[in-house]
Amino acid sequence: MPRRRTTSSSSSTASSAPSAPRNRTPQPVRVRRRSFGDFVKAFLAFVVLAGLVVGVPFALAVTAGWPFPGGAPSLDWLQREITVSTFLHILTVIVWLAWAQFTACVLVEVKAALSGVGVPGRVPGSGPSQLLARQLVAALLLVGATAASLTPGLSQLGQSLEGNQKPSVAAAQQTPGIFAQQQEQAAATAGALAEQAGQAGQDAARADGGSSAAHGDTKYYRIQPPEGRHHDSLWEVAERHLGDGRRYKEIFELNKDRVQPDGSRLSEASLIRPGWIMEMPGDARGGELVEMPDEAPNVSEQVQQQISDYAKSGDHAQGSGGGDAQVSLPEQRPAPTPANPANPVTPATPVPGTGQEHATPAAGQAGDSFGLPEALLAAPLLAAGLLGALGRRRRQAMWQSALGAVGGRRGMEPPTPTGDAQDVQDALLVGADPEGVRLLDRSLRGLAASLTAESRPLPVVYAAWMSGNGDLHLQLAQPAGKPPAPWQQGQDQTFWMLARTDAEGYEEAETAAPYPGLVSLGTMDDSRLLLNLEAVPGIVSLGGTEADRAAVFASVAAELATNGWSDRMTITLVGFGDDLTPLAPNRIRHLDGFEDLFETMSAETRQRRGALGAAGHDSVLTGRTGPAQHTRWAPHLVLLAAQPSDDDALRLAELAADAGRLGIGYLVGTEGTDLPGAAWEMEITGAGRLLAPLLGLELDAQMLPAAQRRAVVELFTDADPGSGPGSDPEGGPGRPANAPPFLVDISEQGRPAVYARLVGSYEIIGLDTPDGERSALLHEALALLLLHREGVHPRVLSSALWPRGVTADVRDALLERLRAWLGSDPDGTPRLGTDATGRLTLAKSVVSDLDVLRSLYYEATQGRGVGSRQVRGRLLTDALVLVRGPLLADRPEGRYRWLTHEIVDAQLPLLVADTGLALSEFHLEKDRAEKAIEALTAALRTAPADERLWHELLRATHTTGDPGRLRVLAADLVARSGARGVPPRTEALLDELLPTWREGVSAAG
Repeated sequence: MPRRRTTSSSSSTASSAPSAPRNRTPQPVRVRRRSFGDFVKAFLAFVVLAGLVVGVPFALAVTAGWPFPGGAPSLDWLQREITVSTFLHILTVIVWLAWAQFTACVLVEVKAALSGVGVPGRVPGSGPSQLLARQLVAALLLVGATAASLTPGLSQLGQSLEGNQKPSVAAAQQTPGIFAQQQEQAAATAGALAEQAGQAGQDAARADGGSSAAHGDTKYYRIQPPEGRHHDSLWEVAERHLGDGRRYKEIFELNKDRVQPDGSRLSEASLIRPGWIMEMPGDARGGELVEMPDEAPNVSEQVQQQISDYAKSGDHAQGSGGGDAQVSLPEQRPAPTPANPANPVTPATPVPGTGQEHATPAAGQAGDSFGLPEALLAAPLLAAGLLGALGRRRRQAMWQSALGAVGGRRGMEPPTPTGDAQDVQDALLVGADPEGVRLLDRSLRGLAASLTAESRPLPVVYAAWMSGNGDLHLQLAQPAGKPPAPWQQGQDQTFWMLARTDAEGYEEAETAAPYPGLVSLGTMDDSRLLLNLEAVPGIVSLGGTEADRAAVFASVAAELATNGWSDRMTITLVGFGDDLTPLAPNRIRHLDGFEDLFETMSAETRQRRGALGAAGHDSVLTGRTGPAQHTRWAPHLVLLAAQPSDDDALRLAELAADAGRLGIGYLVGTEGTDLPGAAWEMEITGAGRLLAPLLGLELDAQMLPAAQRRAVVELFTDADPGSGPGSDPEGGPGRPANAPPFLVDISEQGRPAVYARLVGSYEIIGLDTPDGERSALLHEALALLLLHREGVHPRVLSSALWPRGVTADVRDALLERLRAWLGSDPDGTPRLGTDATGRLTLAKSVVSDLDVLRSLYYEATQGRGVGSRQVRGRLLTDALVLVRGPLLADRPEGRYRWLTHEIVDAQLPLLVADTGLALSEFHLEKDRAEKAIEALTAALRTAPADERLWHELLRATHTTGDPGRLRVLAADLVARSGARGVPPRTEALLDELLPTWREGVSAAG
């Protein structure tokens, strides 16, 4: 029979496995020596205890006498008249009884605290008295070695005894969660606790339990009292007896909601107490306390009876195998459909938390990934932020180049990425979920607007969960009442939930972003976790190897710098990430070391405290509502990748104690698990799992590995004006600066076999019209390929055409139809081919009018037109004639959504404007003002906001010598400017050409 194996201690056993995270009660600042406040509390507790235990009976004995009668009472005593003196004697007896009960509670608590064995016994009918005794004894022994052995522990002071007999936190009924308990002191940190187990884990645990029961091999473990400040945890129990700390879920499921010896129940994996009994899976081995229920000779009869009683409460004892055990994470959404090996699903499986079931690298598609970075494919919010920021950066570069702000005009084409940068760009296009970002942003701002309308403050939000079906769950630090419609109460009072259908009804709200510090950490089951870094009451620590920590830190920094649900913020990177600054120079700053950080954050902490006090606000959340919401209270998030020294860690812990209400968040890397001031502790494993046992979290971590980080930075660096190869006036080797990626042979011999008109309404010449049902998809696929002559990755194509996912056979069938529709050139070469990297490319015989427009402008300004005025005029005129309207003007609603990722909508107006300006200059050289005005007017129809065209039109009109015509044009320009007014440079030009233009505006007004 299994025997109890004795070891030195649980802590020594744990020390032999350094990889196992230590589960400790969260401490605001974990110092190794007692503070002066601890001694003050202990002294006060001693005074109170002495007064209640010794002072009260002494005072009663002196003033009222002893409660015992001098002799046996007679029947005459019952017949005496009731006087005031009688009442006083009765009250005295009651006080003596209360004192006796309290003294008994003190003795019970002291015995349990000093012995460190089991939980304190319950004194009948003395709930409040025993709670008071427990608090006083805990405070008295806080400065002694036995302080940590108090039960239920210092972190639970303030909870009622009756409350401790019930689940302390309601089990999550819909989503995983992070639960936090507020400490009494202002500088205290909150321990956020949660545990969510999936149905599969519960079934496995039940199967193990049933199997072990059937074979008579059920084992039990008794939670050990703490040693020093180290508390036993289910993680360490699983590590010692099951060989893997992550199997703590199995122990949790076997024991969830079962009555413990002290009358309490296990409701959260992180809320366990010394003396509790844990049933273990059948394969549990080794350790000091793995016992049979009826054969435990090395423990007392009382413990044997406790184990036997506990064994009778399990499901296996009832023979049901299932019992009444509740699932922490029930099926609230359809389970993912298992892939069919014969017909693997590509992007049909939704990415967790995207809100639009975006494509994931599923089994079938993984084989066609061609090395695309999976880390970015599985990070839809990060990818959307990076893609949006990259598009803005490229647009800005084009405008600066067009306005002459950068020396060496780069033209309108961003450099075509190659190698890792090209793979990363494709991964961003595939993985991005801009719709999910839009819904998240509108939902949060809509919530803030609704609360402002009701004159209610913003609740403190610790985390947000985005489920696979698009629902949003906010996890509050504490209950905040009924949420405003259309938000609903979640599984308990600390959850607010918004269904996706309700989120889609939100419009743009003119309010500040309420929770800009939310950042994705990873996925759990089919839900994506966003942690609100600025709301954490203290430091968040991240353990693991340096490379793994760096990948998590880079992901967090990149998403914070580019996300779409924040207005303003400051991200301070300490000791790493100086290469990340190009992602958002206005958000990211870099500091070299801890001293710079401490000096900077000390000053800012003082400033924010003073500002909050002057404004009369409790926290930065209050400052994000009301009249000043757009001008203050932006978050400041600090990412410190390297572990600080012990002294520096203590200084940082003191600095971060009040950071939660100031809008300052700290994420600090650590090589171990003992960082002072860490409110929440996480660890990243080499397998990409983010573990937080105290929070009950085990996530698939969101990471940005070093290779992908360098490639992302390269994309942004090349897009910056004045940097990268595009800044070279010669445009790099082999190509002039303004050369488009694809030059068309514009001679008579270069007539294409297939000609698509994209500028204006979409028309195709040279191909038969495909079947009606499939025509739209084929046209859209061809348009995407025409706008990317460098090649399109198959996954980018399928993601663009089917944003919600598609199976591999459907995608492949479309490509075959597209090949058949395009046909082959006379030499037999297919017009739809594949390059060496696996990307889809079009033959040179397939051309669009946009290709021709770019080629005509290039030839006129840098090719044959440079040496021939006549050729230049003809080429520019032919180019302007091609412009029939905006790009794909008549595209059907709901399709071509991938255009939101493109910059062609900014490229085309600039190209048309440059063409009109060049043709106007050509005509003005020969004083043909009317021809110049005609060219500029034609260009303005496509680029009405281009200030350069208006300036040249004013100058050309001025050369006609007709003040009335110039005055009409000025009035039209002022009317178009609207409430924004005329731009300063345009206003200065009008003052020069038409000094009386203001009088015309006043008269018109």
